[in-house]
Parts: sequence; C-alpha cells; structure tokens
Amino acid sequence: MRTLCLFVVLYLVVLVSISNATIFGTVRGVVHDSQHRPMPDVQITLKARDSAFTLSTQTDVNGDFHFDAVPVAEYVISASKADFASSEQAMAVLSGTAPVLHFELQLASQSQSVTVSAEAAPGQTESITPTTLVDRQQIQQTPGAFRTNSLALITDYVPGSYFTHDQLHIRGGHQVSWLIDGVPIPNTNIASNLGPQIDPKDIDTVEVQRGSYAADYGDRTYGIFNVAPRTGFERNNEAELILSAGNFYQTDDQLNFGGHTNRFAYYGSVSGNRTNLGLQTPTSAVIHDAANGVGGFTSLIYNADSQDQLRLVAQIRRDYYQVPFDPNDPNTQGTFLHDVNRETDSFVTFSWVRTFSPGLMLTVSPFYHFNRADYESSPSDLPSSATEKRSSKYEGGQVTMSWVKDRNNLRAGIYGFAQQDNQLFGLIFNDGSAPNLNPPDVENPVGSLVAVYAEDQLKATSWLTLNAGLRQTHFSGGVVEDATSPRVGASLRIPKLNWVFRGFYGHFYQAPPLLTASGPLLQIVTNQNLGFVPLHGERDEEHQFGVTIPFRGWTLDADNFLTRANNFFDHNNLNNSDIFFPITIQGARINGWELTLRSPRIGNRAQVYLTYSNQLALGFGDITGGLTNFTFGDGFKLLDHDQRNTLHIGGQFMLPWRSYASTDVYYASGFSNGNPAIPGDHLQPHTTFDLSIGKNFGERFSANVQGINMANRRVLLDNSFTFGGTHFLNPREILVQVRYRFHY
Repeated sequence: MRTLCLFVVLYLVVLVSISNATIFGTVRGVVHDSQHRPMPDVQITLKARDSAFTLSTQTDVNGDFHFDAVPVAEYVISASKADFASSEQAMAVLSGTAPVLHFELQLASQSQSVTVSAEAAPGQTESITPTTLVDRQQIQQTPGAFRTNSLALITDYVPGSYFTHDQLHIRGGHQVSWLIDGVPIPNTNIASNLGPQIDPKDIDTVEVQRGSYAADYGDRTYGIFNVAPRTGFERNNEAELILSAGNFYQTDDQLNFGGHTNRFAYYGSVSGNRTNLGLQTPTSAVIHDAANGVGGFTSLIYNADSQDQLRLVAQIRRDYYQVPFDPNDPNTQGTFLHDVNRETDSFVTFSWVRTFSPGLMLTVSPFYHFNRADYESSPSDLPSSATEKRSSKYEGGQVTMSWVKDRNNLRAGIYGFAQQDNQLFGLIFNDGSAPNLNPPDVENPVGSLVAVYAEDQLKATSWLTLNAGLRQTHFSGGVVEDATSPRVGASLRIPKLNWVFRGFYGHFYQAPPLLTASGPLLQIVTNQNLGFVPLHGERDEEHQFGVTIPFRGWTLDADNFLTRANNFFDHNNLNNSDIFFPITIQGARINGWELTLRSPRIGNRAQVYLTYSNQLALGFGDITGGLTNFTFGDGFKLLDHDQRNTLHIGGQFMLPWRSYASTDVYYASGFSNGNPAIPGDHLQPHTTFDLSIGKNFGERFSANVQGINMANRRVLLDNSFTFGGTHFLNPREILVQVRYRFHY
C-alpha cells in the first residue's frame, strides 16, 4: 500500500495539476497621455538593476503591456515613444504578485523626462506577506555575509531572525524552507545539519517571507527563503576569482564563470572554505573547532522560443565540522575529545516554463534532494560514546500555473515528494551504566507528502486587495495525517498617503521527521528512563497584521504576529551526549512585533536600514513525540531560544576614490536562561559591531577588509545543550577578500 501511495504521489506531481509556488512575478501596466487616452505602440523595457537581464514589449491598442515569468529582483521599467519624453519606474518584483503600473507620457516639448520611483514601498502595495529582498551587492558588502557558512544576509536584514546554537531561528522556531528558483528543497529533519543550503556567493537575490503565506507556499511557519540564483545574464564570457584569508586560519574561496547568448545563459562555480573557528564554542577558548567544505553549483537557462523557457539548477556540497568542547567540564577531564560531524548535501531542480498567453503561465518542476549527516563521538567519551548516521532522499516535484486576468491573480495546484531515510545509531556506555548498543541499530523508514491548494488574489479596487486560499496536505510515514489549512488576508492602500495596511489569518501543517526507534535502540531508550513516542506534524495557527508607510523614499514597515502551535518542533539530546533527536512539545505560543526601516539612496552615496523585533516564545505541556524525559509542567515556560529584543542598525556608504564602507550594529537582550543555577530569566545582553571597507581598482579588481565583532565582545550566548554544549559569542574575526574578474 505504501509503495502504491508513493507511486501515486510521483505520478500526480509529474502529470497533473496546477500551482504557483514560484520565484516569478507578473508585471503589467497601462500607458496613457496627458489627457488619459491609451497609447498604443509604446516601447516598454524591463531591465534588472544588477544584471543584463532585459525584457521588452510594446503596448497594445488599449495601451496595456504585460510581462510574465519575471524573476524576483529589483528592476527599472521604462516607457518610450518618438516625440514623447521617456518615463521610468523603479520597483521590486515579489513572487506571486502582479502589480499594475501606470505611465503618463508627455510631449517632449513639455518635459524632457518623467521618473517615478516605486522604491518607497516595493511590492508591498498588494502583498499581505511581510517580505525582505537582499541582493548580490548587499551580500558582497555586508560584513561576513559572503562566507559559505554565514547567514548574515538574513540575520542582518530580517527582523526576528537570529543565529544561536549553530542554527538559524526566525520568529522563535527552527523550521524554515529553502526554495531555489521557486522550487522547494524539502528537508524534514532538524537538529542534525549544520552546513549551508546554498553558498551566499551563488545568490543573486533572496526573497525572505515571514508569515502570512499564501496557500501555494509550503507550511514552514517560521520563514521561507526564496532564492534566485546567479545567472549568466550578468556576464559576457567572464570569470571571477574570489580569494580570502583571515585569523583562525580561515579562507573562503570561489571560482565562478558565466556568459549568455540571445537564448542561453549559464553560470557555474566551485568553492572551498576552511577555518579553525567553525561552531560556536562552549567556553571562551577555541578548542577542536576546525571546519572545512567544498562545493559546486550551476544554473542554466535556455529560451527555446518566445513561449518556452528551460531552467536547471544543481549543487553538491560536502562539509566537515569538529565539535568543540570545554576542557573544564568534569565529564571530559582527562580525555581529549574527537567528535566530528560530516555532512553531504546535493540537489538538482529542473523547470519548464510555458507562457500560453499574457497572464497564463505553466511551470513543471521535478526535483531531487539528497542530505546526509554523520556524527561520530570519540571512543573515550563519558558517560557514553555515540554514533549517528542519517541519510535522506527526496524525489518529487511541482507542476505550477498562474493565471492573471483583469482583477484576479489565480493559482491552484499540487506539490509532493517521496522520502527514504537510512538511520544508524550506536551507543557505548564507557561508565558501565547500561548495556552497549553494539553493533549499531539500523532503521530504514520511508514516507511521502502530497499537498493540493488553491489561492486567489482579487484586486477588488485600486486600493483594496483580498486573498483567500486553501491547502490540503496528506502525510504518510511513521504516522498518517491529513491537514486542512485555510488562509485569508487583505491589504488596504490609503490613497494619496499610500500607506498600506494588511491583515492575515491562517493555518499551517509541518510534516514530521521520519525518526523511529525499535528493537535494541528502543530497549536502550527504555533503560535510560526515557520513552519514545512517534512524531506527529506541527499544526500552527497564525494571526498577523501590519502596515507599510512610505515617506519621501523611506519605507517603514511594522507588523504584529501571534503563532499558536500544537506539537511544536524542538530537539533534545540523549544521555548528555551531542546526539540529538527531534521532539515535539505539546504547545507553544510565540508573539511579537517587528519593525523595518529602509532609506532611499541618500545623495546617491548612502543607504541605511534598521530592523527590530520584540518577541516572546513560550512552551507548555509534555513532550508529545520523540525522546521524552521532561515536561514544562503547569503553565507556560520560556523556550530556550526566547530573546525579547533583537536590533540591527547599519548601512552601505559610497566613499571617494571608488571605495565603500558597510556597517552593522547588533544588539540582543539575551536568550532565556536554561540553567536554574544562574539567576534571572535571561542571560546578559550583548552588542557587537561589524565593519567592511572596500575599494574597486578599475573594472576587474576589487578588495575589502571585514571585521566581525570588532570589540571582541565575549559573553555566554545561550546554555541550551547542543553541538559542543553551551555556546559563547564568537571572538573577533578579521578577514581580507580580493576579487578579480577576467574574460575567457
């Protein structure tokens, strides 16, 4: 029966249906003269701000124009016609949106040019989803963001996001989704992976969504990262060599190349990195903490004709992490630990994009993802030495279609994958407290997921947009579950002021890992006075409302959210070891408000930003899945990653002599204190300052110097027990990067 279910999932994914979880948006508009009469045969050009990607068309007899399959990015759209002054608008295209632009062309004798900037509120005039766009230039200039294992491109610019115990958290949760070219890269596992999903140096633009997701997106409640990878449209048979070096013997290097013709664009890269400061350390000392990795990435785009486009993205990575330790830990004195985590991650996605007519677009996207994490303890570890090896394979796809017609932006469809895991677990008790699990226990669980959904975005008036959608999910694994997730929202634009108010209510379902325990492993768990309960999916309810306020090119965005979770995903270690099992907590309540402030380009030389989050993350009840050995008891208790206040202030500044500076000041009020021996609900607050200074030497050569935590502030960041134990804030890091571009 399970084999038949998997076959049906794959068959449906490949042959059936329509959906729109995509990296694309639609741009449409109308051109009229000063008397508001439609203007036909006006040349419309859409050009990416940071690459040579260009689309062009002409208006029809009604003055209308339409662009489909526009990748997420920032663009300039221009309208021109003989005897009339040209006009242009700058805007950001968000996935799944279909903004309507209006151009008014005046006679050249009346005006030389008319420029309207949409920089004030990019894409938020109709979207109910709070969204942040980070582009390639910001990644290159933001201190530390270009490094393979860095998530500064997210934590610096996205409120409510932070990095603790070596994992990204956003809005109080672990579970996030990565999409590459609009195709989800599934991963149901948490707590075992440390390596990056994609190297920041291979990203052209990343669209970060936090809550209020449309039904055509997945159910990772806490964050969706929609990556538009680099393409050859920015190159003309050019290669770039990136070399860096810094303290802790770190280096992060890459060779990338790309080019394009009228119909074909290609990009590829190979990269390597290493450092003696890999994971967050349990003390201020850096001991046994080396990390290294290698990877390759490619992105191919082929325009078969005006209606058909083929896209392929593939990556393979291998990473190695030593696990640091505390030499003063009484459990490790007299021993030298050699714990390591080895990881492999590879994926390939293929998309066929078919445009049938203006507004009607189909995308067929099969994918494959392989993920592996192998943890090996030192044989002399006390009280036990553990080994865990897990690999997961995901095969599936999505068939996507969007229909933008008049006031409607309709999407409906299906998404699914089959999953096969291989899990090996061994345990040796060096203190003799229990029988050993040797030879190791091996499990091979399988599962599948299929989701169908429908969503419509109705532009009721020029100032009111309504959203309604429904997602139905079926999961089959250690448990069989069905979930119905309705979602509704609205955005209201105040005319003249252009303030946009938005509200959302929705449900989400997050599929569980395929963790299982039986036979000898289950007996070991029982001997440790633990229990094992099959994992169920997390079910969330979200309320959110917000406002976007533009003022003279500045954009202020604020929102308030409340998430109620049942079977909240977390993780727990076994027997005081670094082996972690996902668990579910009976319930969680996470609420807060967030603020983002972005400036226009001030004097064409500076752009500044501010992100702030005030958040409360609480859990309650028993452990309802996975390894269970504790309870929150009566009432709510703080989750280990609760941090009330998180603030980033920074910006990019153009300096004389083709140089620039980029800064980020980070303040955090401290995570919850999980150690009752330390008084106070939270650990101490901390502030760091990061700085990057760079210079371009001609068109081919550039260099910059970056400093992370310049004041060398060292505090206990959190005392939740994960890889290596508790965690201190990383010490000061200084690195130099050089880039050289050349033709071939």
